[in-house]
Amino acid sequence: MDMDKKIATRQSYGEALLELGKENKDIVVLDADLSSATKTNLFAKEFPNRFFDMGIAEQDMIGTAAGFATCGKIPYASTFAVFAAGRAYDQVRNSVAYPNLNVKICATHAGITVGEDGATHQMLEDIGMMRAVPNMTVVCPCDDTETKWIIKEISKFNGPVYVRLSRYATPVIYEPNQKFKIGKAVQIGKGTDGTIFATGDMVAEAIKAKDILEKNGKFVRVVDIHTIKPIDEEMIVKCAKETEKLISVENHSIIGGFGSAIAEVLTENQPAKLTRLGVKDTFGKSGKADELIKYFGIDVETIVKCFNL
Repeated sequence: MDMDKKIATRQSYGEALLELGKENKDIVVLDADLSSATKTNLFAKEFPNRFFDMGIAEQDMIGTAAGFATCGKIPYASTFAVFAAGRAYDQVRNSVAYPNLNVKICATHAGITVGEDGATHQMLEDIGMMRAVPNMTVVCPCDDTETKWIIKEISKFNGPVYVRLSRYATPVIYEPNQKFKIGKAVQIGKGTDGTIFATGDMVAEAIKAKDILEKNGKFVRVVDIHTIKPIDEEMIVKCAKETEKLISVENHSIIGGFGSAIAEVLTENQPAKLTRLGVKDTFGKSGKADELIKYFGIDVETIVKCFNL
């Protein structure tokens, strides 16, 4: 674990796409006039004949990706999360998910960590939207290693996937040889005083909080839930049985999002109190990512306070 080395998952995505393109000639990439930001430009430079800039026409991009999938190609369609899940929702639902087509929707710049782009571009509803769509797999990697694994792994199975990526540079948590599996969370630590469920760029915040808590005699575990749908029910129930306190932290609205998904599992399988940290029914604000994380109460200090320190 190299918490000092930080890489944005959008950068990891671009690098993984480039390598995947070398391995599989059926990979095609589409973007909506944001390739320098989503980092699909790395693929475009190497494979210009398999890259399609659709312009500022996100609905058209998703529809075209669906068309590619019907022809046996494996399309990766990219834009900011606010456009991928928001502006193109109808096409995602009806042109991709309803016919269960093999389209990988890779949405970057999700959550408040978009920062200075402000409230209009800080997508805080996409997890709820995408996990409610039938046939859709929803994944949210936390670091460079996990992102590169996910981008390659989803090319191996048939079906629509929504990948939630960040603009924010996050610490490298996992070694290159770390084993992952779609639908299976990763437990970090064995503490029984509490569990901090986290996803995406909040996993690093959770690990920092874990380290502070340990220095103060509170031993908790962090559970990185990289696959939000299908969610790892077995892990959630296990943690509810083994730990005294349960907390979820997400860079997303607490309504219908990551914490809600965990709460649904608990309600039906192992009733327990869950403290949900996230954006509380409001839009974001313009500001630096670190400042916004603190402002919205999804920072290390707020997580630690949940344990009465």
